[in-house]
Amino acid sequence: MIRPGIGNPVLRREDRRFLVGAGRYIDDVTLPGMAYAFAVRSPHAHAVLGSIDTTEAEAMPGVLAVLTGADVRADGLGELGIRGIPPGFGGAGAFLPTRPILAQSRLRHVGDIVAFVVAETYAAAKDAGERIAIDYQPRPAAVSASSALSPEAAPIWDEAPGNVCLTHQAGDAEATNAAFADAAHVVRIEAHNNRLSANPIEPRGAIGAYDPIDDRFTLRISAQNPHRIREVLAESVFRVPETSIRVIAGDVGGGFGMKGPVFPEEALVLWAARRLGRPVKWIADRSESFVSDVNGRDQNWQGEMALDGDGRIRGLRATVDFALGAYLVGTSHVPLLLAVGILPSVYRFPALHVTARGVFTNTTPTSPYRGAGQPEAIYLVERLIEQAAAVTALSSEEIRRRNYIRPAEMPYATPAGHTYDGGDFAAATRKALTLADHAGFAKRRAEAGRRGMLRGFGFAYFIEITALHGDRVDIRMDPSGGVTVTPGTFSHGQGHETVLAQLTAEWLGVPMERIRILQGDTDQVAFGRGTYASRSATVGGAALRNAADEVIARGRKFAAHLLEAADTDIEFSEGVFSVAGTDRSIPISAVAAAAYAPAGLPPSLGIGLEGAGVFAPETPNYPNGCHVCEVEIDPETGRINVVGYAAVDDVGRALNPLLLEGQVHGGVAQGVGQALMEEIVFDNETGQLLTASFLDYAMPRADDLPMIRFDHHDVPCTTNPLGVKGAGEAGCVGAPPALINAVLDALKPLNIDDIGMPATPERVWRAIQQARAG
Repeated sequence: MIRPGIGNPVLRREDRRFLVGAGRYIDDVTLPGMAYAFAVRSPHAHAVLGSIDTTEAEAMPGVLAVLTGADVRADGLGELGIRGIPPGFGGAGAFLPTRPILAQSRLRHVGDIVAFVVAETYAAAKDAGERIAIDYQPRPAAVSASSALSPEAAPIWDEAPGNVCLTHQAGDAEATNAAFADAAHVVRIEAHNNRLSANPIEPRGAIGAYDPIDDRFTLRISAQNPHRIREVLAESVFRVPETSIRVIAGDVGGGFGMKGPVFPEEALVLWAARRLGRPVKWIADRSESFVSDVNGRDQNWQGEMALDGDGRIRGLRATVDFALGAYLVGTSHVPLLLAVGILPSVYRFPALHVTARGVFTNTTPTSPYRGAGQPEAIYLVERLIEQAAAVTALSSEEIRRRNYIRPAEMPYATPAGHTYDGGDFAAATRKALTLADHAGFAKRRAEAGRRGMLRGFGFAYFIEITALHGDRVDIRMDPSGGVTVTPGTFSHGQGHETVLAQLTAEWLGVPMERIRILQGDTDQVAFGRGTYASRSATVGGAALRNAADEVIARGRKFAAHLLEAADTDIEFSEGVFSVAGTDRSIPISAVAAAAYAPAGLPPSLGIGLEGAGVFAPETPNYPNGCHVCEVEIDPETGRINVVGYAAVDDVGRALNPLLLEGQVHGGVAQGVGQALMEEIVFDNETGQLLTASFLDYAMPRADDLPMIRFDHHDVPCTTNPLGVKGAGEAGCVGAPPALINAVLDALKPLNIDDIGMPATPERVWRAIQQARAG
């Protein structure tokens, strides 16, 4: 039997209810008297909203309400916005618009909500929505950053000249220019990071209810950050105290960053419920999700790297335009900031300068998506490294080795303002190449050639900025010795119920089966920031450690009284308090029972055994790793077959190796999807979404992926008490450059040195045909 402690591959406790169909997702919830809502959405990417005639819709059977922007104004509701951006990070001169919960006068993307219909059934609401007569006055649309920046582009926001939201620069332009002036080699690349849809297995949904007696809302949602959603709705939309809104998130079928922001539908169901005096449910279907969910990536990069004659990097220069979509949502600006911050990656850059612009487009908004700007930046750097290897006639392994930051140089301050506390990048690379059998590749390539196939080997090194912002965890022991943990972080598939129970069991010596993890209810969890940026194990785990220490410290006082000893003589180990140097002891379960006794305890001890822990990291941590990919390409069809994948990750300290490997596997699958097949595509003229279903938007299936070989090479982090680094986004960061590097290695005999993502069979086939034609 596997011991349920730190570092052991304990099976996920939560999986049983998922496997037997007993999960509690948003669409599983039905409340008495519940009504159903349908969102009427703009068919135009850019338009002025004229008159809206709801007469026919309101008269249809079963219709309870048809709400429009005029009703929003009449009820005095506010709009959704984002927190301000510091001046040093592009906030100076930035235009930060708010987002109406129902369109008022302008429509800025296909899917903007024009009206919200509530009826006895969803079908009745949808039928009524289709009977609303709406006057649209279309305007020219710009659906890409490059088209929005064109001098001829129509303004998406009149207050944003040239459709630029914000500009952020980092590094030293003068020093970087000097580094390029006398460089022996300069390599350049342009890279577009394709726009992606998160497509979690559970679509977004919300159920709003209102209690007129308490004058209080209850919102049930599928989301990643219940407390933040409560805060925004209370402060920005309804202008009520946060205590007037309860937010409950049950089981959540994936989020990947997309379920982090507050969406208009979440405000609308609450508002409709208050007006009608009945609960209101809205659930997105897949087509609706494609036009209403926030997307990820969509960035245009231009980068160049200067090197000396020995292949050592002298400087990096880059510009990037981020397509933000029509509105800023939640943390839309964060991918831009993280991309700039991580751009030096794991290499010694004596000089660096980068200019990043956030650009409004007539599309659904973009926001953090697994990796949040870091996959994009690492992709640029790793592609430049490969180009540098080509012009210097060095192997890509050697050019990386010459430029890696060495362990002896840690802590290392990068020119982008971050300080890495540790890492051994060369050692992790050697381990990954061995795991992938790099030495045997030449033989495998020759064998593939005899079958008429092109075989390629590629790898990439990456580093991330993770574990942002502080959080809180509470632990409460009941008189029976059971433990309830209420974390401020939030699991939407990561396995917190298992890992947090493992940690609690280790520190308090309580069996895992006596530990309950309670999350996602703002009435029961005191405070929380949710889960994003791979922060839960680091920030949440450290806060849990502090909460456990408080429980032990408080328990020590009770044990001292019960064992008739001084506090300072009480020791604690493996769930037992004992008097040092004696055989007198008492288990923590008995201490917990005594802590609730109605009499017999000194009043100074209080009642109960509990602890509250907080942890606020002074700096982020920097997980890193080397991912290796091997592919075969059929030159007659352009089809790429991923035949091998190996990953070595440095997560500081693996709390549960089984769950860690699962997180990496999931990220790799999404990274492979970006590299080979996934892309949100809009019509350039009309802004209509051309990939609005799973018939048009491809995602990896099981047979698109090989067995992934995984190992870790951990260098404990020094900036948190557990030594842990984030792990949840690694695969998304490492897979795209490793895979594209492998594809280009396979195509090298045809003198093809660049290919865009996604590298679809058609794109690869066309590149091969052009190369053969000369």
